[in-house]
Amino acid sequence: MIDATNFPITERWPAQDKSVIQLYSYPTPNGVKISIALEEMNLPYEAHLVTLNDDDVKSPAFLSLNPNNKIPAIVDPNGPDGPIGIFESGAILLYLAEKTGKFIGTTATDKARVTQWLMFQMGGLGPMLGQMGFFYKFAGSQIEDPRPRERYRDEAIRLLSVLEKQLDGQDWVAGDYSIADMAIAPWVNALEFYGTKDEVGYHDLKNVPAYVERFFARPAVQKAKTIPDPTGSA
Repeated sequence: MIDATNFPITERWPAQDKSVIQLYSYPTPNGVKISIALEEMNLPYEAHLVTLNDDDVKSPAFLSLNPNNKIPAIVDPNGPDGPIGIFESGAILLYLAEKTGKFIGTTATDKARVTQWLMFQMGGLGPMLGQMGFFYKFAGSQIEDPRPRERYRDEAIRLLSVLEKQLDGQDWVAGDYSIADMAIAPWVNALEFYGTKDEVGYHDLKNVPAYVERFFARPAVQKAKTIPDPTGSA
């Protein structure tokens, strides 16, 4: 069971059912990785909306679970050695996959292959697309020097070409559908939000657009893509 003594975050975001996984998140690409995984794995959970405002992510309550002040984070009352709190989306995906034995393959080789593509997203695709978005859509777009925009655009093009090649002849990046896809596809889809598809030649690709469309057609993904509800109504 989850209690406020060990998990102070529950004082600000109370658990209605203390016996299920508590998700603290916002529907960004990193956030929906976990709601998608929870839905795909049929794990019972409660979702708590944590906005990206400092009042939430830098609050003492949230920092008690994630000192890095970033969503998502979870508390699992049924951890391997008792209740456990985890932050970092990639770590959470690995934990949930290990917990359920789902979407990480059945052999050590499978697991290594899935993990390498998960790290591809964590270390490359996510950070590079996020920086490109900053320099194209947000405050960085006001910087006159074109070099930051060019650097992240060119790296995004390179990473998409890696993904395009990997998807040639297969539906999913690591063979079978896996947590690697749950990490990668939401970030590729962020190109729409950033308004940078034309900049990176997205429409000239064949495999990547079909991959993203295939991913978002999954019922669990359709349900999870706006969990927690960003309007705060649920």
